[in-house]
Amino acid sequence: MSEESFRMSSHRPYLLRALVEWINDNGMTPHIMVDAGVPGVQVPASAIKEERVVLNVAERAVMRLHIDNETVSFTARFSGVSFPVSVPISAVLAVYARETGQGMALPDDVPGADLPPDDDDTPPSAPEPPPAGKRPFLRVVK
Repeated sequence: MSEESFRMSSHRPYLLRALVEWINDNGMTPHIMVDAGVPGVQVPASAIKEERVVLNVAERAVMRLHIDNETVSFTARFSGVSFPVSVPISAVLAVYARETGQGMALPDDVPGADLPPDDDDTPPSAPEPPPAGKRPFLRVVK
């Protein structure tokens, strides 16, 4: 088995889709927190606060929501004006339910994912565990 067979795509879009579905299934409103400084983020400048933007991605709030392995895209109204939104998956910091704050900060990709293969024939090593006390879940307090 070659090293190429051990490489996997990013897990972040799969987590994002699953969490949005979970939040919707529980009758809550999914929001995503985005790093607006990442290249490729297309949101109205008026929505950005301190290089971050929180976007409501509930089906009732947006049109044509599409989450693929590279991008979150949809059309939404900002101050009454329709705007096409595009967010690279790498810019999504967290997803959570507006009503409860339950959700998750999306973890970084596993080292070596989506990188071109090198000349070494050894399989990639397991990722480092998170530091003690660091929790992957996000609780938003208002």
